[in-house]
Amino acid sequence: MKIASIELFVIQMPLKSPFLTHLGEVKDREGIIVKITNKDGLSGFGEGVAFSTPWYTEETVATCLHMLTDILIPLLEKHPIKHPEDASHLFSSVRRNNMAKAALETALWDLYSKSHSETLSKMIGGTRTVIASGVVVATDSTAKALQQIEQYLTEGYQRIKVKINPNQDYSFLAEIRRHYPDLPIMADANSAYTLKDIDRLKALDDFNLLMIEQPLGHDDIIEHALLQKEIQTPICLDESIVSFDDARKAVEFGSCTIINIKVGRVGGLYEAKRIHDYCFEKGIPVWCGGMIEFGISRAHNIALASLPGFTIPGDISASTRFWEEDIISPEVTVENGVIDVPLNPGIGYEINEKRLQKILLTKRTYPFTH
Repeated sequence: MKIASIELFVIQMPLKSPFLTHLGEVKDREGIIVKITNKDGLSGFGEGVAFSTPWYTEETVATCLHMLTDILIPLLEKHPIKHPEDASHLFSSVRRNNMAKAALETALWDLYSKSHSETLSKMIGGTRTVIASGVVVATDSTAKALQQIEQYLTEGYQRIKVKINPNQDYSFLAEIRRHYPDLPIMADANSAYTLKDIDRLKALDDFNLLMIEQPLGHDDIIEHALLQKEIQTPICLDESIVSFDDARKAVEFGSCTIINIKVGRVGGLYEAKRIHDYCFEKGIPVWCGGMIEFGISRAHNIALASLPGFTIPGDISASTRFWEEDIISPEVTVENGVIDVPLNPGIGYEINEKRLQKILLTKRTYPFTH
């Protein structure tokens, strides 16, 4: 992979409506777009999905810029690679900073697929031509939640995820269940509970949830195993799984029966696929989580979710879920509850350059000299 240059675009765009969890509210989404161009003039795109502040993980847009600029891009220039998988091995000398690694690694996958005139889905072993789409409801108002759910069901989404915390759980879910007794619902706690809340969490078994996601500590595996023995609702781990080894340990300990795989959280498509392959072998269902992404990361998620083990609808919604206008063309759309896996090479979408320039904050260019 003969790289000619790498460009970093820091962008910011307002959400159509605020995204609210007990950890904070997101009104404007800042992010990093990575563009890697090879000597033949082909370009691949990746996206850094860290937030502006470290409320989800320790990474931020600023720390990712530092890692990309001062560590990862120089490392890639010093040690040329032949395949995107080589980047994962190369970056293993750097601890954590997975979202920065994934931003660069996913752009390499897009470029590699395009250089071989193949879809990213096929390049990583995808088998699906369509993927099932789910959506997240994130509000502190029961009335608003019901209104959003009704709208999303009209739009065809197959699964609803709601954000919960100790101030919004049993009565909140009871009201939703009263209106939608048979709707596939999962609850995401974003680490809002402790083992002291075990009776409160047991009570949620009343609602026949698909799963409860990350109820306990963001870096915990042991206590989730204790909790899973006490509740009937399947536990899904999200924040706790930042590597293949985390996934393996969680499965071996019985900490969860479902895993949410996010490309950015685990450091790229290579590690995401390793986790998928392990879970597929062990019979552990997986699904693709969302990070309030722009279209480039959404496109990478579509390719990932085309792998055979992704049997639960993920947080891959239409571009219009968050944005008045996305940065890809065509935009991602949901029809009859599914998204078509693109047939064009790479991620399968073009970049909306006009939109990208309109929301651009800063740009940095790094020419490769070798």
